[in-house]
Amino acid sequence: QVQLQESGPGLVKPSQTLSLTCTVSYGSITTNWNWIRQPPGKGLEWMGSILYSGSTYYSPSLKSRTSISRDTSKNQFTLQLNSVTPEDTAVYYCARGIYYNSDYILDAWGQGTLVTVSS
Repeated sequence: QVQLQESGPGLVKPSQTLSLTCTVSYGSITTNWNWIRQPPGKGLEWMGSILYSGSTYYSPSLKSRTSISRDTSKNQFTLQLNSVTPEDTAVYYCARGIYYNSDYILDAWGQGTLVTVSS
């Protein structure tokens, strides 16, 4: 069964870049991967995806600041979020995406990692 684990700094200063890595175990990296976040007291927000083809898609509200990439040799994919503000404080999740009956669902999730943006 595929396992995902997020890693990265738990504290980032305003205006800096937030960088997180998701390590995939017991599964192929050449499928669809996603980053999702949940600010304190708010709902889940999809940030973006990198598909099996390598194509990337981003939330329109975050597109100008977000980059997702993958390293197939390490079975990892990464998130970079530039110019962070305290509003970017959230629990960040990585998840696998699959197509099931024409629906795109996130069927495997990491445990999440809290990133706080503060000086």
